[in-house]
Amino acid sequence: MLDEIAAKPNAWNHRHLLDVDDFSSEEFQLVFETADAMKEILARPIKKVPALRGQTVVNLFYENSTRTRASFEIAAKNLSADVLNVTSTASSIAKGESLIDTLKTLEALGAYIIVMRHNLSGAPNVAAKYSKANIINAGDGWHAHPTQALLDLYTIRKHKGNLNGLKAAIIGDVRHSRVAHSNIWGMTRLGMKVTVCGPPTLLPYGLDNPGGLFPEVRVETDVEKAVEDADVVMALRLQRERQQSGLLPSVAEYVRRFQVSQERLKRAKSEVLVMHPGPVNEDIELAAESAYGDKSVINEQVQNGVAVRMAVLYLLAGKQGEL
Repeated sequence: MLDEIAAKPNAWNHRHLLDVDDFSSEEFQLVFETADAMKEILARPIKKVPALRGQTVVNLFYENSTRTRASFEIAAKNLSADVLNVTSTASSIAKGESLIDTLKTLEALGAYIIVMRHNLSGAPNVAAKYSKANIINAGDGWHAHPTQALLDLYTIRKHKGNLNGLKAAIIGDVRHSRVAHSNIWGMTRLGMKVTVCGPPTLLPYGLDNPGGLFPEVRVETDVEKAVEDADVVMALRLQRERQQSGLLPSVAEYVRRFQVSQERLKRAKSEVLVMHPGPVNEDIELAAESAYGDKSVINEQVQNGVAVRMAVLYLLAGKQGEL
C-alpha cells in the first residue's frame, strides 16, 4: 500500500486544502489510498509514525467544534507533529486581533500547517493568500468543508467500492450547509447522481439550472421521491436559527415532511447507507431508529475522519512515500 503511494510523487498538486472543487478524480483516489494506509497504521498497537516529527500543526478555530477539531488533533499527533490549539475566545482574537496578524504570529511561532475554521465564508482563502503555512479549511461559513466531504466519500467507498453511478440523496438545509456544498462537488466529480431535498426556503437558488454549476443535480421537495432507490441518504443538521428567521414554519412541520424515518428509508435501496455530518438533532432530521439502526454509518464517519485527516496532513506536507 505505501509503496503504491510512493510511486505517485507528482499526483498531489495542492499547497492548501480550501475545497474539493478543483480536485481531479485521481487526487480523490490518492487521498483514499493514503487514508487506507493510515487505517493500517491505526490498526497497529502503537498508532504513531514519525512523518511530521518536528513540525507544528495549529488548530485555529473561530467556531466551536468537537469532531473536526478533535480528529485533526489526533491525526496530527499520530503523525508525531506538535499540536497547538488556538480558539477565538481564549486568544488575542477576542481583543480584536485581525486574521492576518494572528497568522503572522502563528508563523513566527513555527506553524507548519494551520487547520482553520471560521464563521465567514472565504476566510481560509484569505489566509492562504497571506500565510506561508499550509492552510486546511476545516469549515468556513456556508462555503465549504472539504475534509468532511472527503471522509464522507471515503466511507461510501469502503462500503460500495466504485462510487460511479451511485445515487445519493442529501436532505435538509442544503442552502446553508458547507458540508452539502463540498459533498456535491465531490460526489458529482466521482460520478454519483445527487438529489438534494428540503423546504424550498432551504434549497439553493438555481442549483440545477441549465448552464449552472450542477445541471445534473436533481432538486426535490418531496422526501419520498428524493430517497427512491438511493444508495446513500445523508441528512443535514437543522439549524434552529432558520426557524427564528422565518425560513421554517416550525420544527414540527419539518419533522413531519422531511425527517429521515425508517418508513421513508424503505423506499431506498435495501443496502442504503444512512449518513450525517454531526452533530445530530435526534428525532428531528433523523429518527432515532435511523440514526442508530443497522444502516447507519454515522459513527464510522467519525472514525474514518482520523484516517482521512492524517492522509490530508501527510499529503500537504509533501511526505508521499516517507511513512
